[in-house]
Amino acid sequence: MAPRTRSGRTRRGRLRRALLAALVAASVAVPVSGAASPAHVPAPAPTVSGPPAAATPAALAERYAASRRDIGAAGRMAAAHGDRRRADALRVMADPARHFLSFDGREGGRTVEVVGDLARAERIAVVVPGAGVLVDNYWRLLGGARALHKELGDRSAVVAWLGYETPSTVSLAAVTSGRADGAAHELRAFLGELETLKPAARTSLVCHSYGSVVCARAASTPELADVVLYGSPGTGYDNVAALKTRATVWTGRSSGDWVADVPHVRVPLLVTAIGFGTDPVSEEFGAKRFPAGDGGHSDYLKPGSVSLKNIARIVAGKDPGDPSESTSGGRHA
Repeated sequence: MAPRTRSGRTRRGRLRRALLAALVAASVAVPVSGAASPAHVPAPAPTVSGPPAAATPAALAERYAASRRDIGAAGRMAAAHGDRRRADALRVMADPARHFLSFDGREGGRTVEVVGDLARAERIAVVVPGAGVLVDNYWRLLGGARALHKELGDRSAVVAWLGYETPSTVSLAAVTSGRADGAAHELRAFLGELETLKPAARTSLVCHSYGSVVCARAASTPELADVVLYGSPGTGYDNVAALKTRATVWTGRSSGDWVADVPHVRVPLLVTAIGFGTDPVSEEFGAKRFPAGDGGHSDYLKPGSVSLKNIARIVAGKDPGDPSESTSGGRHA
């Protein structure tokens, strides 16, 4: 048998990396095939940016009203463009009962909405969505935020943070960290603003799927109490220590979540890497695990679910393994 040549080993190595990359991409794409790509419709630039003047009822009401006007302007532009789906979604979002700290309708839409009374909140959960969430299907994010707030009860606020252009569910961007790198910069800035507004509040990041890749890059923000990663395909980091965070890092995965079948590899290519490496629920990663029930990939914040109850307990500063304490209506730890 002829000896193996260096060039032969190199070719086999390249082939192996290509096959692994294809496997990771297919594992993520197949369960969500048929999902629509984001529709980019024209929208005006927002008229307000940065944090409100203060976390007082008056200052927040002024900000919510300004964001509502921005949503209305974007809705009118979407209707003039002929995109009824976007216009209808924005009309629902412009309800006076909704509370948006910011809104930007461009490039699929970026929004930051508060569920609950931010002025009185003693604990705050910032919910970061994964791939495929945009203004047109924003209800997917809002529904979970509302369910979490109901579970937490009074003196809490949940922030639905769609502060980045999420990757399409079936795309190379969904299996690489490029979008997450830019999103983490925005998320860290928002968390800093939130700390200035509510320095005494207990703040946690609650991160689903690709959102966990974003949160891992923002976890070093010093004011965080907890970082909760659920339905995560990986973070791009080998272990919790690499996140350089003082927060407690929690992970959970339901038994019915297809993301468990995604290969936990990180395959370097020419200008990026495909896959997110170490499985977040493995002992090797080193996070605390919480019971997440048997729901599907999109069911973690479903009302009545085991995962929702345990995530709420974490946000409240309680042990998710101790059912003797009530979460709803309790004060933060």
